[in-house]
Amino acid sequence: MYVRTETSDSPFTNELTTGSVLRIPIAHAEGNYVCDDQTLDELHREDRIVFRYCDKDGNVTQEANPNGARDNIAGICSRGRNVLGLMPHPERACEDLLGSSDGRYIFRSLAATLAAAVV
Repeated sequence: MYVRTETSDSPFTNELTTGSVLRIPIAHAEGNYVCDDQTLDELHREDRIVFRYCDKDGNVTQEANPNGARDNIAGICSRGRNVLGLMPHPERACEDLLGSSDGRYIFRSLAATLAAAVV
């Protein structure tokens, strides 16, 4: 499954650029993201949509949405930007032997954030 990075302004994506496409597996059975219109507007306004399901070229389409998530949302962050809710599993994409190592970018971003905080 592919996700597109929607913001690099988070502790989880600061090592990525907006628009970067990651290949990360999903394992959520029937789970998906749902919210009301007001919440969706707030997420857009506050730049809190972190990842969206997309195709391998980064196009956000209905066909690329594996579970019917609202607005193809695969991950959002909290208002404080310190919590990431994510359906795909980056921990399952940390070695090429497993099919992808793209999950490492998320963990590298988090490590960079923690290292900067220690200074």
